[in-house]
Amino acid sequence: MKKVLKWFLVLLAAIVALIYIFDLGYLVRAVRVTYLTGHKTAFLEDYTYFENREIKAGTPQPWNVSKDYNKVKPTEKLEQTHNELQTTSFLIIKSDSIWHESYFDIGATDSKTNSFSVAKSIVTSALGKAIDLGIIPGLDSKVIDYLPELTGEFASELTVGDLASMASGQHWDENYYGPTSVTTQAYFKKNLRKLMLSLPIDQKPGQHFIYQSGDTQLLAMVLEKATKMHLADFVSKYFWQPMGMEHDAIWQIDHADDGIEKAYCCVASNARDFAKFGKLYMQDGMWNGQQILSSEYIHKSINPRFKESPQYGYGWWLSNYKNKHIYYMRGHLGQFVIVIPEDELIIVRLGHIKGLQTETDPHSNDLYIYIDETYRMLDQKL
Repeated sequence: MKKVLKWFLVLLAAIVALIYIFDLGYLVRAVRVTYLTGHKTAFLEDYTYFENREIKAGTPQPWNVSKDYNKVKPTEKLEQTHNELQTTSFLIIKSDSIWHESYFDIGATDSKTNSFSVAKSIVTSALGKAIDLGIIPGLDSKVIDYLPELTGEFASELTVGDLASMASGQHWDENYYGPTSVTTQAYFKKNLRKLMLSLPIDQKPGQHFIYQSGDTQLLAMVLEKATKMHLADFVSKYFWQPMGMEHDAIWQIDHADDGIEKAYCCVASNARDFAKFGKLYMQDGMWNGQQILSSEYIHKSINPRFKESPQYGYGWWLSNYKNKHIYYMRGHLGQFVIVIPEDELIIVRLGHIKGLQTETDPHSNDLYIYIDETYRMLDQKL
């Protein structure tokens, strides 16, 4: 037994050594954070296992509350969906007032849950603000002017607009469950800047839409260089504070101190505060008489760049469901901030499980359920 134990320990030590020799040390962290906590992928409360940077709020501006607040019960279909997909927060804002809200499990008005790729819309909003301020000249600005270390045959052609519209031509693998995929590496490694600069721009950018988290991460690196600020601080100054968010948020970073935000994901906040980005875009960038973000940039963001990819603009998902112009923020596991401007409607859903996503529809089936059942609830009141 002693010999068996000895060889087992030697083998274990050899495996651990090889993991670090081949730069796979992040897998140890990945196993500890996910599998050893009973999960198979990133989860809503995982921010507690990472370093974070605050997005500080200013003076709170609470939402108006409708006189019909929560007078209409959720439909049976909506309740069933909440139960099956483990919704934590569901919010309906009608005519700039909270008309309905429900919370389950870890959800609450002041809770913090990981929003995942909802953050992409926040990052592209930050790009728009940097352009408005003249810090970045425009969407045609070349990435290599800010990141001269960028490599690849087409590195010199890449623009910030290509990054915001998911058209970079970057070598990337958008795989959330593969242990060695670059997406997994980005989530668990502690030097995101180095990882991103190791990936070449090996296809001509600006040609077509391919959803890649790396595009948003590169964009964050550009913003960091251009603004000379941490992204969380920039978002705090130009969005979180002037929009009167009710609570500080946090943004996961790759390592402590001078780490960079995981810009493609990982802003932890609550449904009411996330909804304010929907309100900002619905109001063409105006907030209490102040133009926080230019209407021209917003219009570009919520319309498709590529005719053959009508589902995406610049950081926002798009749909014409019910013949309405719908745009929305979306994150892993079914995080949504849905905006339907013609009906002055914002729907926010946060939760543990996403609905069915097929290869023939860029939108998951739960998106339609949240929209349909919201209208059914509103019709009951009317």
